[in-house]
Amino acid sequence: GKGTAFLFRTNSPDISNANLKASFPDPLINGVPSFSHSIPITKDINPLEDTHDFRQACQMCFTKPVLGIGHIFTPGLNHKCKKDIIICRIKNSTDVSWKKIRPRPKNQYLGPFFLCKDISQGNECSYPNCTFAYSQEEIDVWTQERMGTFCREALFGGKVKTSLTIPHLLQEYQGTFVFICGKCFDHKPRIISKENKDNGFFCSHPGFKHVFQEAKCLVHIKLGLTVKYSKIRPYEANFALDLCRHEVRYGCLREDGCFYAHSLVELRVWVIQKETGISLDAIVQESVKCSAVETCTPESQALNSSNNIGSPNAKIKFVCGQCWRNGQVIEADKNKKYCSAKARHQWSKDHRIVLVMSNERKKWISIRPYPAKKQAPLQFEMCNHIASGKKCQYIGNCSFAHSPEEKEIWTYMKEIGVQDMEQLYEMLMKKETSGKGDVASAQVNKQIHLPTDYAETTVDFHCWLCGKNCNSERQWKMHISSDKHKEKVFNCEEDQHIWQHRFPTGKFIICERYVSGKCTEGEECNFAHGNAELKEWLERTQVLRQKLSKARKDKLISPDDNDFGKYSFLINDLN
Repeated sequence: GKGTAFLFRTNSPDISNANLKASFPDPLINGVPSFSHSIPITKDINPLEDTHDFRQACQMCFTKPVLGIGHIFTPGLNHKCKKDIIICRIKNSTDVSWKKIRPRPKNQYLGPFFLCKDISQGNECSYPNCTFAYSQEEIDVWTQERMGTFCREALFGGKVKTSLTIPHLLQEYQGTFVFICGKCFDHKPRIISKENKDNGFFCSHPGFKHVFQEAKCLVHIKLGLTVKYSKIRPYEANFALDLCRHEVRYGCLREDGCFYAHSLVELRVWVIQKETGISLDAIVQESVKCSAVETCTPESQALNSSNNIGSPNAKIKFVCGQCWRNGQVIEADKNKKYCSAKARHQWSKDHRIVLVMSNERKKWISIRPYPAKKQAPLQFEMCNHIASGKKCQYIGNCSFAHSPEEKEIWTYMKEIGVQDMEQLYEMLMKKETSGKGDVASAQVNKQIHLPTDYAETTVDFHCWLCGKNCNSERQWKMHISSDKHKEKVFNCEEDQHIWQHRFPTGKFIICERYVSGKCTEGEECNFAHGNAELKEWLERTQVLRQKLSKARKDKLISPDDNDFGKYSFLINDLN
């Protein structure tokens, strides 16, 4: 990956105390990023005013040197400055050079920002539209911007705090704010219920019937390929305007007792409440107004009617993976329960793969799953190793395309908002059934949702890890026992940018043959290749166990389920 494990620095006072640390012993030690629980400096426009210098520049006065990397700022240059670039440097630093501050990547990434690996090694970034920071200054600005406490437009006399309103927040995060039953929401496993339509005194759950006004809580709901509920606790003076590092990494065990925000939306609401004093009821009213206005605008109507992206210019086929490995291209039988070969292999998502007919090579090409990155690039690129006719050397899942066909399919999936081969399969099956030439029904992420879209019935079980609702115990048990769900228990998107070594094998011993230079097993060796890898294995195992503990507490894993595949070594000394 391009990421490198650099800690981002905050120039704000650390408010963590002994009691908090005692309650949450942090398993992440030297070399592995963790969040700094700190309160931003309270400034009206710029919380970095005391620690950073800011200037405006343009391409004429902020130029690249003839030799070397970086930029040179020439403030005394006789020219009409366009002032379209913001540059920054940390005060009282040994590095006095100015750094360009690019726009912050627009995504839902919750983790710390990292330095670009190329930049950290003293090279120019080789990746177009890189979403990693190019400097510590950029990390500091992006971190404050994400909190909603920094407004670059206001630095030099522009409009102040344009983002500190509910309409602007919803414009950035979409979705809506509603009240649901807090007691059901806090239930293990999570239940979603709202105000009872027939009797508003109670919540809509037929078994619990909590008093709704006493139990209600504010949530932000975002509908997409999955549904995400973010609880919004009312801001209190002792709360810290920062993200909870435990919640982001493996789930906060303090839950509502934590002083830190558990989502970006909650953090932004706290900032708005602190600045304006807006109540939770007023937030819901503002949200309703925004939904009413949004669905009536020409822009939203055009958006709803323009989702007519066609299929890629290639023939796509789902075939039996076992037959494909034997050199056969075998599709499903007419009932789509088994493959049509004599062996009748089971036809399930774990056993089928995607093939695309290469127009150039006139043969079927297998397509790997869509890369699970925190933000899809503006354009997918070919793997340099594959492009040069070599075998890919990347350890793990290479996020660069391994064929032109794979690049085309990934681009197509990105355009229609589908990031899972199973969803692509289901979408194409529906298309095949209906015979329609567009996939407007798959444009979930690009739809404008009406307020009624969020008024769903009571959900018996909600998996916050996968964003999936289940309305029966049987459906719930099937979901939490699935391999896809179990993978979500242990995996988070930023892992590929944090950990530098192989995944732990469970053998926490340094390989003696590696030390003597005689290990021939390479990546297949079960033992650690050096002190650095062993140290990371121990740290990563601690994090994985915290995730497992949180999932079990929230009843996202069956009590008697000890089958976790490559993660099974985690339970050896926990039972």
